[in-house]
Amino acid sequence: MEEKPSASIKPYLDKLTLGVTRILETSPGVAEVTFVEKEPAERHAIISWEQKNSCVLPEDLKNFYLMTDGFQMTWSVKTDDTTMPLGSMVINGISKLCRLGGSSMYTLPNAPGLADLEDDTDEEGNGDKPEKPHFDSRSLIFELDPCNGNGKVCLVYQHAKPDVSPETEIWFLDRALYWHFLTKTFTAYYRLLITHLGLPQWQYAFTSYGVSPQAKQWFNMYKPITINTALLAEEADSFVNKLDPNKVFKSKNKTPVIKKKPSSQPAGSQKNHTSVTSSKASSLAGNSSRK
Repeated sequence: MEEKPSASIKPYLDKLTLGVTRILETSPGVAEVTFVEKEPAERHAIISWEQKNSCVLPEDLKNFYLMTDGFQMTWSVKTDDTTMPLGSMVINGISKLCRLGGSSMYTLPNAPGLADLEDDTDEEGNGDKPEKPHFDSRSLIFELDPCNGNGKVCLVYQHAKPDVSPETEIWFLDRALYWHFLTKTFTAYYRLLITHLGLPQWQYAFTSYGVSPQAKQWFNMYKPITINTALLAEEADSFVNKLDPNKVFKSKNKTPVIKKKPSSQPAGSQKNHTSVTSSKASSLAGNSSRK
């Protein structure tokens, strides 16, 4: 159910979406762009969340919630008179910013949890690679975006005391429960979300294995509006369908094989030649018998 539009957000709507709605509406094949306007979060709701989770929200995320309690924009494409949902940009509201891996009252006493997946042999962060989040008490992880079931974008609190100094990072947790670093701040992630147009599996462009072949075709049609295109430029040719019809349908275009005749002579001449040779053979046989 869509929420009622907020009058206070309308003057900032274009800035909030970075003008991406106008870009999508003029893109070929895009049939419908839907933006759900949300009321700003109440300040007491933010304070209540911080007290409940014993951590302080980053200043940029807190200001975002004070402007709009979450974010939701979707867009569809029309193919063969059928509208198909494609792009999805979601940021959970303050009430849905739930902790990942936290204990639940409905969990069985001896049931395994995400913390049981921790491996002490995992490589720790160094100067180039940041330290990966942990499902146990070493990290606090909150879900920002469910990614339509393709993974989870999470707000992660690392070692520092989260109730004093909110040192956070944005990470992507794929379906195999591997972590991939995205950005240091929520503002940087928000720009990534908007400029990638919410394309399916766009978060996988920041992993070592990349997006699926089907998602690459959508990337080819609606390329992300981002300045840092190095991740996509490395394999720019891979986004183009290079199927050669002459090779794909080669079996259907084979040249017909002409069977060779036993002799190139006409049928009439072949019969005359056969009768002559047979008469010569009979005369030679008669001569030999006479001798």
